[in-house]
Amino acid sequence: MHDVVTGALVRSGRVLVAHRSPRRRWYPDVWDLPGGHVDAGETELQALRRELREELAVEAQSIAPEPLARVEDPDADLRLGLWVVRDWVGTPVNACPDEHDEIRWVGTEELPHLALAHPQYRQLLSALLTR
Repeated sequence: MHDVVTGALVRSGRVLVAHRSPRRRWYPDVWDLPGGHVDAGETELQALRRELREELAVEAQSIAPEPLARVEDPDADLRLGLWVVRDWVGTPVNACPDEHDEIRWVGTEELPHLALAHPQYRQLLSALLTR
């Protein structure tokens, strides 16, 4: 099972999503939350902080104490923790253009029009943004 962590960076009623390059082996050409694999010896929060540094060049300051959701996809051998990040240092940029070809802030009105990496994202993110 692949343990993966993602971060929903939320600001002003919008969430930051990243478009996965069409050349990616896993989940190509879809919108996803920034994140990645949990390395051996890392906690999910350590992995999330590292991934946000690597992919967006930001330092997470305030991460929810519990994940918003856990998603398991046995067909893809994937176990995903989705964490909410409400405060960070730095301005998010696409620091991994080989992984993502675009990053974008989206609101609830845009979610239905995006091809998302996981079917549960639409409902989870809509609920998160309308809180």
